[in-house]
Amino acid sequence: MKRKSIISILTGTVLLCSMPSCMDLDETVYDKVQADKFGKTDAEINSIIAPIYKTLKKAWPNAYFYMTECSGDMAITPTRKGGDWWDNGAYKDLHMHTWTPNTGTIKSGWNDAMQSISTCNQVYSIIEASPSMTEEARTRTLAEIRGIRAYWYYMLIDNFGNVPLVTDFSDTELPATKSRKEVYDFVVKELTEIKDKLRDDVTGASYGKFTKGAAYTLLAKMYLNAEVWTGTPNWQGVIDACNEVMKLDYIIEPDWKQSFIVNNQNSKEIILPICFGRADGGNTLHYRTLHYLDPIALGMTVGTWNGICAQPDYVKAFDDADKRKVGSFLMGEMKDPATGKVLVTAHNRPLIHTIDLTLIPGTERGGTTWGDVNQEDGARANKWEFEVGLAASDQENDFAIFRLADVYLMKAEALVRAGKDNAEATRLVNIIRTRGFGNTNHNYSSVTLDNIRMERKFELAWEMYSRQDNIRFGTFLDARFLKTKSDEYRKLFCIPQDAWQTNNKLVQNPGYPAFSK
Repeated sequence: MKRKSIISILTGTVLLCSMPSCMDLDETVYDKVQADKFGKTDAEINSIIAPIYKTLKKAWPNAYFYMTECSGDMAITPTRKGGDWWDNGAYKDLHMHTWTPNTGTIKSGWNDAMQSISTCNQVYSIIEASPSMTEEARTRTLAEIRGIRAYWYYMLIDNFGNVPLVTDFSDTELPATKSRKEVYDFVVKELTEIKDKLRDDVTGASYGKFTKGAAYTLLAKMYLNAEVWTGTPNWQGVIDACNEVMKLDYIIEPDWKQSFIVNNQNSKEIILPICFGRADGGNTLHYRTLHYLDPIALGMTVGTWNGICAQPDYVKAFDDADKRKVGSFLMGEMKDPATGKVLVTAHNRPLIHTIDLTLIPGTERGGTTWGDVNQEDGARANKWEFEVGLAASDQENDFAIFRLADVYLMKAEALVRAGKDNAEATRLVNIIRTRGFGNTNHNYSSVTLDNIRMERKFELAWEMYSRQDNIRFGTFLDARFLKTKSDEYRKLFCIPQDAWQTNNKLVQNPGYPAFSK
């Protein structure tokens, strides 16, 4: 089992307890320890910064997962027959682009990022003041914290645009909103300053850490979206950052599924993972997507919630010969292994996961086209291997925030957008495409932006890029299943009302109603 320690930061102390993870530390339980007497060994340092890495568990598959995939064209969480997943229209609003400052998922996304940044700032202040660490260890550790904090600011400016910028935990002044450009510049500056202070090995010891590879990948993400976020493109910056990642020892795994199996910590394609373990809050996507009876067919004994599935047009875009289609989506008959017969739902319907979602007439809600669908409708998430024999527990598949396949596709996109080396762009896309199909029969002779847009869909389903990619390629506002064309201002989420009530210096994003008491 994967192991690491977790700490809870208190005033002047570090409280340590154990938690499973991918850092491969021996389990040790400590009482309260004075911060100035702790941090002399790698194990102690890993324990001190464990809360920083634990914040990443807030990113997937939680609020940001729904905000990204359900507001984009990848996923949908329909209301199931009987009213499951209605939740006062929260998931309808994400899909239909009708969210408000009081939408719970958006409030959770804002709070998750802000709390994570606060944790980073708090731990940073403790390590910065600790006299027990060597300068080398302190420099690298502080760089890791700045990297994770930069990731959270990347998430904020992507989703919310103009946001507060806080780096000092001791500063109790309510922060004013900074422009998207100001925060963008801060993130780029942070990553540029720390990249050479981070470890650059691709080994078990570096797995789960914010490394040089992670810093350059995040820089590439910043530059990839620079035109949207700042008005000024930086395609050469994307190319240069991707080249730096590709110099390191990451590989495109020959088996695409290797990055998604239960014990995927050995994948050298993963650049920055969220490390999941059962005891510390594991990978819970199986709960969110599988029908109540699916675990019987899959050899699991877990209670599932029958929620999120893929939007039909997304699945239909895949070539049937592409292994990533069945590798990403659970479709078709779900059978009882004991009898060989198709399972039957509580509504006396065969459990056959269709690609299409069929609205039940007369179930439309709130004067909209949104209604109920049958419990079994929709292709479910199948990308992360289901653990046969899993009993009433979370799964341990780690989630790759960044992986090398995405780096290849980012570089290819930047090359095409910049009007440079199409042959190299084509080569990079074809590497990913060859693996997906298992042969070269579907390779391109010359790629276009649209080819790259679609390849990102095929390769990165469920991996939290749908909304961002849709915006960059100009398809986010388009009409799709049930949804009409949405207004330009919906490219940003609104600042939650609750956030303004806590900090009245915040400014609401354009297009949304002004804050009111």
